[in-house]
Amino acid sequence: MSKRFTVTPLLSAIAATALLGGLSGCKFSDTHQETLSQTQAQPALNSQQVTAETVTAFYPELAHAVFADALVTAQALQKRIDIFLSEPTEANLAAAKDAWKLARKPYQQSEVFRFGNAVVDDWEGQLNAWPLDEGLIDYVNTDRYEAEMGNEGASANIIANTSLQVGAETTDIQQITPDLLKSLNEIGGSEANVATGYHAIEFLLWGQDLNGTAPGAGQRPATDYQSGAACTHGHCDRRASYLKAAVDLLVTDLAYMADQWSVEGAYRAQLKGEPTTQVLRKMFFGMGSLSLGELAGERMKVALEANSTEDEQDCFSDNTHNSHFYDAKGIENVYLGRYVRTDGSELQGPALSDLVAKADAGVNTEMRAALATTMGALQTMVDKAEAAENPMKFDMMIAEGNAEGKAIIQASIQALVAQTGLLEKAARALSINDLNPETADHAF
Repeated sequence: MSKRFTVTPLLSAIAATALLGGLSGCKFSDTHQETLSQTQAQPALNSQQVTAETVTAFYPELAHAVFADALVTAQALQKRIDIFLSEPTEANLAAAKDAWKLARKPYQQSEVFRFGNAVVDDWEGQLNAWPLDEGLIDYVNTDRYEAEMGNEGASANIIANTSLQVGAETTDIQQITPDLLKSLNEIGGSEANVATGYHAIEFLLWGQDLNGTAPGAGQRPATDYQSGAACTHGHCDRRASYLKAAVDLLVTDLAYMADQWSVEGAYRAQLKGEPTTQVLRKMFFGMGSLSLGELAGERMKVALEANSTEDEQDCFSDNTHNSHFYDAKGIENVYLGRYVRTDGSELQGPALSDLVAKADAGVNTEMRAALATTMGALQTMVDKAEAAENPMKFDMMIAEGNAEGKAIIQASIQALVAQTGLLEKAARALSINDLNPETADHAF
């Protein structure tokens, strides 16, 4: 893909459950409807029991639960990939793809903790960098491949080679290991050279999506991982080694971050030592920045205005609508102080919502209504993408001339922008002024 959009938080503005079973046959629309209705039905805690101290103490509890679930689902993905690599059939490939989609659900809900928390922001690129020039990793259809201009690594094809030269730098890549893949991220100085994380794994499972804005995701065959004469596109053993190394690294990275937020974790201890007002600011800054600059701006507005599938987040799998939904769900989780875990249980604690209600009940009512509007707009996107008849995925919605798709995306953007304004208003109710959520230089 052509470029990687990232947002660096304005830090100057800020003074495991059991492995999942039944991974195939998931129905995302049903899950969305369930979590949305639960959120609307869940009553707030008694606001008299909520203080700034209890709210900020619950924040790392919430983060730890989300990252722990991201770890659990990544471990389940790792198991499915191991099964697939031991027996590379189409059925096992489909099961690995389903596991990847399920792993995205909790991870996307973790992104709200990225902005304002440097421990997450400095780390997340190795897991979720996008867009990427996938020719760095494996074979591509060169007639349908739009790489970043001037990227010398855009067609390096790690899988097909044992030595990699980008510019004046030559790297021995005979042994594909997690450490090697880490070292190849942004090689040659290009952010489009992404060798690790969810999207590298996504590409290795789906392959290129050559459909443009027409229906269909990537169609990589399971035979790309078979041995001997059955191997397609060559280098199947190295492709398997790459996929294995990438998912192992993903699990290792998520284990590290879950530990950071655990009861004895280093980052939780750091937060505990920070002034309460500063932690509250981080919470609001994280929600506002993900809502405005990142989700409304980089992940929706850019792709819509350019009619560009190269700027779609989950571009190989056509899972973008789900990733957007769960990003927004993460914002809602933090404000409402609740999280529905992957095992169906619910974690709930002292909420910003209750704290704001004590300061200004009207603002809290407005804020909760704005969150519901946003989730409703994104539910519409999900429902359209997952429709039984004539589904319209995100890459189809952004097609030039698609008025219906444009309206769906614009409604989500407008809801996110309005939601951010209310987040700033809610922060002011708690005497947190000049929040300045990240805009990523977008005007709305």
